[in-house]
Amino acid sequence: MRPSLRRTVTGGALSMTFLGAGLVAAPSASAAAAYNGACGTGYSVVNSAAVGTRGMTYLTYSSATGKNCIVTIRNTAGTGVYIYAGFQLAGQGDTAVDDHGTYTSYAGPVYISGKGACIDWSGAIGPAPEQYVIRYATNCG
Repeated sequence: MRPSLRRTVTGGALSMTFLGAGLVAAPSASAAAAYNGACGTGYSVVNSAAVGTRGMTYLTYSSATGKNCIVTIRNTAGTGVYIYAGFQLAGQGDTAVDDHGTYTSYAGPVYISGKGACIDWSGAIGPAPEQYVIRYATNCG
């Protein structure tokens, strides 16, 4: 069965969330995984999105380095499942970088120089069918 697709246009960016066979609500703020600081000192959260009901993907930025960092975090750590965090400079597929595999709590951190560019970013959390979030052309600057 094909996953359902929800599209939302916000601030000129397209957001897609694949949620298996049906749509489910995003987790409440209290249930959502908090950013864990995995990107390191000097990185601040500049955007985030729920990965269905399973976790959050955080896009961070360091003005000192001009780099973006991404991490996808499960709401509750546990037995290893597929987790993905990745991004690229918008419209430049050859710049794509990601981290994915079977992890107990999060994927990432992954870094890309983003000064003066827009970022396409996404995250996914299993088990199958995985739940995804994808954002196009955000955080331009």
